[in-house]
Amino acid sequence: MIRTVALRWRSLRAEHGSTSVALLYGLHRVLQRLSGGRAAVVPYLLVAQPVGNAALADVKPDPGTVVRRVGPDDPVTTEFPRPPDVVSARFAAGAECHVAFVKERFAGFIWIMRARYVEDELRCVYEITDPSAGVWDFDVYVEPRLRLGRTMARLWKEVDDKLAAEGIRWSFSRINRFNAASVRSHQRLGARTIGSACFVVLGPLQLAVGRSPRLVSVSLGQGAGPRLRVDSPGPPPA
Repeated sequence: MIRTVALRWRSLRAEHGSTSVALLYGLHRVLQRLSGGRAAVVPYLLVAQPVGNAALADVKPDPGTVVRRVGPDDPVTTEFPRPPDVVSARFAAGAECHVAFVKERFAGFIWIMRARYVEDELRCVYEITDPSAGVWDFDVYVEPRLRLGRTMARLWKEVDDKLAAEGIRWSFSRINRFNAASVRSHQRLGARTIGSACFVVLGPLQLAVGRSPRLVSVSLGQGAGPRLRVDSPGPPPA
């Protein structure tokens, strides 16, 4: 038993590359079990990814892959692996959805918000201080059958090119620190960490603490959570 726990602990530290993140993940799992899923620890990194990204320069187009922006009435939305009410709420809030098709079949999407993003997993609002320079991307998804290929890169490339043509310099997002693969993926694309926030949920109670920006917030029930202002980290890399 002790040996099994020790091996699991070493595996967690290796996966997350951090003792503190591994400890938070352990706490999260314990809270989930004890509360029947009503309690959680959610640590986020806030990142800024450069638009006009040199890391995407070698991504070549594929004649079988098409990326286009869709609206709420597009038939493809019925294929989204998200509840219809969530999809409708996103469009109603002004979100843009860019969808990839491979051989005319739904392959994945990226959602974009301008100026502000209302968190749909926790209670929090992210506000971009200079909306002319940045957007917020969220819920980047690729169909499981295509995750070992270049579909994700081609989807990102198409959206990146469109944003660059508008003069957008940064795409902001938040990454769950427990998702080590996503953290590494953003790092490979040149994302800069600009802050962090950790949310502790205990039923209707939510505690949020963070740095850059500094944050301490307590909210209850459906009450509004914190507002986090997101600043560009400086000029994008040449």
